Amino acid sequence: MTDTMAWDTYSQKKPARRETNAAGETTWFNWTQYPDHGPGAEVIGAGPGVSVLELGCGKGGNLAHVAALGARAVGVDLSAAQLDAARERWDGPELHQREAIDYLAGCGERFDAVYSVFGAVWFTDPDALLPAVRDRLSPGGIFAFSQRPPIEGCYGCQASYINRHDDPEPLVVKRWDHTPETWAERLRANGFTDVTAEVVPAPEGDRRTGTLLVRAARCSGDRG
Repeated sequence: MTDTMAWDTYSQKKPARRETNAAGETTWFNWTQYPDHGPGAEVIGAGPGVSVLELGCGKGGNLAHVAALGARAVGVDLSAAQLDAARERWDGPELHQREAIDYLAGCGERFDAVYSVFGAVWFTDPDALLPAVRDRLSPGGIFAFSQRPPIEGCYGCQASYINRHDDPEPLVVKRWDHTPETWAERLRANGFTDVTAEVVPAPEGDRRTGTLLVRAARCSGDRG
């Protein structure tokens, strides 16, 4: 219940996606926390006939672009407020109010790509999440996620605070921070291959933090 309340509160604080990006597009994909920056949906190979699942889809901006590319776009989020905002703005995505692990355990299908942008992968214990994602990927399927890089020395389970307008006590949710090297090791230990984990630098001239972007694949010969 606390996590649901926290993400509903976060939804109130997070601004809606712009109507168009710098290129004039009404849908687009953005892995980083900076507008019009970094790679796009090519990271997960989204396109016609591809089935894609987003964990922690929020208000659905990235998922709407996946749908616009012709893919089957499925999104999962714990927050009803986030999903209501997604449904109000976007047509195309299939949306479910579920916790990520619960959805992965019960959906009974496989996806060509599973991804998360500052979403549920950051806020779910990887010991439980990584094998659950692997089981829901088709052989050769792509798993990718982005989040802020860890603060040096602050690794593993950390606390994130979400402030409420009417209460000085913030809501607390857990997040999991690891170095790129640790994420790569964890993914390989859970049956993933072709792993890349790197920090995408902030836009040129911006001295703020970059974005950790991780991509891996389920082995194409793995039929389990």
